[in-house]
Amino acid sequence: MARVVVDVMLKPEILDPQGQAVQRALPRLGFEGISDVRQGKRFELEVDGPVDDAALARIHDLAESFLANTVIEDFTVKVESEDVVAGASK
Repeated sequence: MARVVVDVMLKPEILDPQGQAVQRALPRLGFEGISDVRQGKRFELEVDGPVDDAALARIHDLAESFLANTVIEDFTVKVESEDVVAGASK
């Protein structure tokens, strides 16, 4: 079993009101020196069998058509681990 991670973020030119709200709150909470915050989404997919080029292509298609709105969001697909046992990488 393998874990594939799809990270989805707003494109840099798209306003991120949630990220801005977090950024404005940080100094009030005692966190200084953070110049920008962008919020995104992370999807962890457990894949049966090996993650070969065909499986990655299917996951890329899934991300492009369902997980991300490609008009305003970018995404990355990466294999996080090939063996997952009881929540820990082998």
